Amino acid sequence: MATSNINWKGLKDTQVVEQLGAELRRMRLERNLSQAEVAQRAGLDRTTVVKLEAGRAATLLTVVQVLRAMDKLDLLDAFHQEPVPSPYMLVEAQEKYLKKQRKRAGRKKPDVLPPKPTSTW
Repeated sequence: MATSNINWKGLKDTQVVEQLGAELRRMRLERNLSQAEVAQRAGLDRTTVVKLEAGRAATLLTVVQVLRAMDKLDLLDAFHQEPVPSPYMLVEAQEKYLKKQRKRAGRKKPDVLPPKPTSTW
């Protein structure tokens, strides 16, 4: 995956939104799609795509719809990371596992069983 040359942390929130719009526009143009085509695929009005690309407020749903229309939902993978267990969590899990494995010794059964009484019937 290519590394970003944009210093996202150094931007103000409004600048981040503007840059996000510019990146969506760049992706659209790379795919040779018009704003109208993206809007139609996303089920949106063209003016919504125009506003999004201009960095004006948009909902997360709109961003997701546009990403899906451009087949770029894979960009959202960066939002999900599998949790990495801490060393303490690993020790706890191991102790829990070992505790489940331990069994108490049962009463030892005698090797020789006493004879059963004969029936008087």
